[in-house]
Amino acid sequence: MEPELVEQPPKGDGWDHEVKFDGYRTQLVKDGDGIRLYTKSGMDWTAKYKPLAEEAAGIKARTFIIEGEIIVTNEAGLSDFHALRSAISRRPQDLYLVAFDLLHLNGHDLRDMPLRDRREILQASIPAGGHIQFSEALPGIGDAIYHLACAAGLEGIVSKRLDSVYRSGPTMNWRKIKCYAEKEMDIIGVKRESGKPAMVLMADQGRYMGGAFVTFRADKRQRLWESAERKAGAPAPQGLTKEKAQWLKPGLVGRVKFLKGEEKLRHASLKDFRENG
Repeated sequence: MEPELVEQPPKGDGWDHEVKFDGYRTQLVKDGDGIRLYTKSGMDWTAKYKPLAEEAAGIKARTFIIEGEIIVTNEAGLSDFHALRSAISRRPQDLYLVAFDLLHLNGHDLRDMPLRDRREILQASIPAGGHIQFSEALPGIGDAIYHLACAAGLEGIVSKRLDSVYRSGPTMNWRKIKCYAEKEMDIIGVKRESGKPAMVLMADQGRYMGGAFVTFRADKRQRLWESAERKAGAPAPQGLTKEKAQWLKPGLVGRVKFLKGEEKLRHASLKDFRENG
């Protein structure tokens, strides 16, 4: 199941709200051929996740398919996606599988069972204290949980209908609500096309990050364009020659608000700007 990205948590009862972990979606399988771990695209990464495969042997069941997220945590105890790849190759003993769903157990297909029942069985199946852990539901209403998650530095939450059956593919029965972050980045270009929202193009430490919408009032917007004109005339960065943009020389910095946990800027807006030389 693929949760849809939405702006706000669902209201009312009947929903589980879990931490959105920043890692690799994974299925842990045990059948007649033994224990294996598969990536979202179906690749067998059992060898990469060997300590977790060995720990999974302690789950008391003949067969199962458990779904979860492979993560590694930072010093604050938060999942750290940027450290995950090196952890897989250099310190797999530090990996965790946070299990959130159970699709098959002892030859029985559980996908038509309501989520609340699947998760109850899953929680009872996972031994405590190991690197395979159950993804606990967070207590409280969706809005409050979301704001607390963002304040704690988490990527966001996933809200799931407790009565939902499991069906592969995108679904509004599961919803992901991401937190926003703010950061200063270099404004390297502007896009002002007739009939389209104005955008600035951003780079972070030399890496192109994408665009952010400009939503300033008229006077501040005008000051931004004047600053951009003073910096105009730079060549298009490598790989961006097809972008219809006015490219800027270094020295214009913007504070941008954007969704956490994305490779490039997404749902981003420019909050402020300054000239830096």
